[in-house]
Amino acid sequence: MSRINENLFITDFYKSYKEKGLTYEVINLFQNYIYEYFINHKRKFPFRENTTPYNVLVSEIMLQQTQTERVSEKFLKFTEKFPDFLTLSQAPLDVILREWKGLGYNRRAIALKKIAEIVVRDYDGELPNSKETLESFPQIGHNTASSIITFAFNKPTAFIETNVRRVYIYFFFPKKTNVHDKEILPIVRFTVDKNNPRKWYYALMDYGVMLKKTHPELNKKSAHYRKQAPFKGSSRQIRGKILKMLINNKTIKIKEIQKKIKIDDSERLKKILNQLQKEGFIEIKEDIVKLVK
Repeated sequence: MSRINENLFITDFYKSYKEKGLTYEVINLFQNYIYEYFINHKRKFPFRENTTPYNVLVSEIMLQQTQTERVSEKFLKFTEKFPDFLTLSQAPLDVILREWKGLGYNRRAIALKKIAEIVVRDYDGELPNSKETLESFPQIGHNTASSIITFAFNKPTAFIETNVRRVYIYFFFPKKTNVHDKEILPIVRFTVDKNNPRKWYYALMDYGVMLKKTHPELNKKSAHYRKQAPFKGSSRQIRGKILKMLINNKTIKIKEIQKKIKIDDSERLKKILNQLQKEGFIEIKEDIVKLVK
C-alpha cells in the first residue's frame, strides 16, 4: 500500500472509530489491516520457531531492553548451552554470565537462573501458565508475564511493549500527545485476536517496527517516553566491567578493580559493589570480591 493510500486509510479508520467506537466492524478492520501487512512482511526469529515455555521465557527476558537482532544471535547459543530449566538451574553463575555477554543488563541473567531454580524446585520443571504466578518471579512484571502466557501457551492477554504501543498510538490516538498506557490497554484488550493471540502480537510488533522507521515521532507521543541516558561512564558500564573481570579472574581485590577500571570515586565504586552483592552477583569479604557460584 502506498503512503498516500495508507494515510487515507488511517484517516478513514480513525473517523469510523470515533463515530462508532470499538464495534466488531472497527475491530475487524483493524485486525485485517495489521494481518495484511504481516502476511507480506513478517520477521523471522529463532525464538518464534520453537515456542516452548522455556524458550519463550528465555527470549522474553532477553528482549527486555535489548534489540531483537542482538537477541536472535544470543538466543540460539544460550539455549544450546542451557537447553532446559534443569540445566540452567544447575549452571554456575560465571558460566551463565559468559554466555550472556553482549546482552547487557546482567541482572536479567541471574534472574533467569533463579527462575529456573524455582521452576525445578516448586513446579516439577514445568513453567506455570498463570500470569499471577509468573509475576511473583524475579524480573517478571505484568507485561512480561502476559507476553509469556501469550507466546508460550497461545492464551489471550493484554500487554504493551514499545512496538505495540506505537501501533495503538498511530491508529487510535493520531491527534493526541502524552498518551498514557492506561488509555491504550483497554483497547488492546478489546482488539486482541482471541483465536490466535500469539500470531496477533507478532503481527502488531512487526507493524510497529515498520512504524518506527516511517513515523519516528510516535515514541515521543507516549507519556512513558524517556530519553536513554548515555552508557559511557554510567554505573551500568562499570557494573559490566566488574563482572567481566570476575568472570575471567574468579576473585579480585577491590583496589585492583578500582585501578583497572580507572574510577577515582571510591565511594561510588563501593556503592556499585554493594548493589551487585545485594542483587546476588558477588560476595565481598574484607577487600576480596568474587562471583557467587
